[in-house]
Amino acid sequence: MKLRLYFDEDSMRHSLAEALRLRHLDVATPLEAGTLAYSDDQQLEWAASQQRVLFSYNCSDFCRLHGEFLGAGRHHAGIIVTQQTRFSVGEQLRCILRLVAARSAEDMRDQLEFLNNWA
Repeated sequence: MKLRLYFDEDSMRHSLAEALRLRHLDVATPLEAGTLAYSDDQQLEWAASQQRVLFSYNCSDFCRLHGEFLGAGRHHAGIIVTQQTRFSVGEQLRCILRLVAARSAEDMRDQLEFLNNWA
């Protein structure tokens, strides 16, 4: 099964989401999902309930939440994190496309990926 993505509020850059959609990826944002102002925990819960891999620039919080979820026996569809200033939109696009080409939705379940590993 192909990955479905969910960009949290920190990362919902219209240009990156649109570039991914033009390449036939399923991308949702908080604005579209009605999840604006949700906490990070709520964002991850929503993404998990929709079987969407969460993408965020908020590395520290989502690394912590990843551990908390697994430690509590909770599951998520996957998390991808990167630093906002590390890559241009084009570089982020290429990295995400590499990751999506290599990982299925099943492969990403309960996984934490760092986008810089796909550069």
